[in-house]
Amino acid sequence: MQAAQATFAARNGSAFVGFVGFVVKKGQQQTSDRPHFIACSHVRRILNCTALSPMGGTFYAMKQAKDNQMPAIERKAQAQRHRLDPRPGKVRYSWRWLGATLAGGVLASLAVATGGVPALIAVGAVGVAGAAYTLLHEPRRPRLERVTLRFPDLPLGLDGLRIGQISDMHLGMRYAAANSRWAVAHMAREQPDLLALTGDFVSYAHAIDELPTILAGLPRPPLGTYAVLGNHDHWEGVSAIQHALEPLGIVFLVNTQRRLSFGGAPLVLAGVDDLWDGVPDLRATLAGAPPGAFTILLSHCPDMADEANERGVHVQLSGHTHGGHMRLPGLGSFCLPRHGWRYAAGHAHAGATQVYVSRGIGGMPLRLGCPPEATLITLRRG
Repeated sequence: MQAAQATFAARNGSAFVGFVGFVVKKGQQQTSDRPHFIACSHVRRILNCTALSPMGGTFYAMKQAKDNQMPAIERKAQAQRHRLDPRPGKVRYSWRWLGATLAGGVLASLAVATGGVPALIAVGAVGVAGAAYTLLHEPRRPRLERVTLRFPDLPLGLDGLRIGQISDMHLGMRYAAANSRWAVAHMAREQPDLLALTGDFVSYAHAIDELPTILAGLPRPPLGTYAVLGNHDHWEGVSAIQHALEPLGIVFLVNTQRRLSFGGAPLVLAGVDDLWDGVPDLRATLAGAPPGAFTILLSHCPDMADEANERGVHVQLSGHTHGGHMRLPGLGSFCLPRHGWRYAAGHAHAGATQVYVSRGIGGMPLRLGCPPEATLITLRRG
């Protein structure tokens, strides 16, 4: 009996990992005949390290020129070489979740062994209901999160500044377009002072054409609308995404900054390139900023926050992690991608830097305790 239970538990754990892989595959099959991919070659790593030098902007320009000149057939071949790999190293899984899954499998087997057919039916019903909620209900029920960030030394003019954030639209995935339209409508209703779009606009290149239509209803805030690039944007086509969105007045910040003013107080808004497959250079991004000016950094990957703290950034807005897709009290996030391991979701601190990590509005249609979100952030003094 004990041997049978152990076998059942092992199979249940394997089935759980297989279930996640199945969801990834089905989510991709909705709009594409190829899976998305992960670019993490040694050449990329070397390039990213080199980008930390003052020549970072030059390397980014060289990279963009090379990408633009790459023949379509070569791009496709490159994409085929870098497929989504859900194994540890690219994605970090929670041992708490895996342990809870194994324990649940053992308990379910005991219930079936002692309760017979009625218990089997009950366990099956619970499983079906949980899967339906996780796959069909929560992924299409986005929320507007209202967040207040407080700073004792916030300039008086910035007290009450409202920032709208939309992250990780991932057009091409199931529910992504509908959720993104919902987010646009809520931003139009809220009328923030500034809009931040923190990357991963699409999951597939063919969805780039949908961007202007879906985002056309965004408001035109007095301080403007700004965006940074995510890893999927690099994989699917930076130039095409920028070309689609710039007519809407969206300004891309790629290792650069804008000096703004609100309520008579200076404000530096900076944006850094993606950590995964871009050429991030935070030193160049913040170079020349007025000493002591309140600084907001847009970074797709949240793990930039530690360096942001070292460089005196006050606020960092990020996405990338989707909150781990499944997130429950006591268990935390189920899975987190690289460069999103230290700051998973919501409000956090990296030293003196306050970080907010959006769960994103789209992505893989698998959500439990981690609904999609658009965010309205208010800065307060005190």
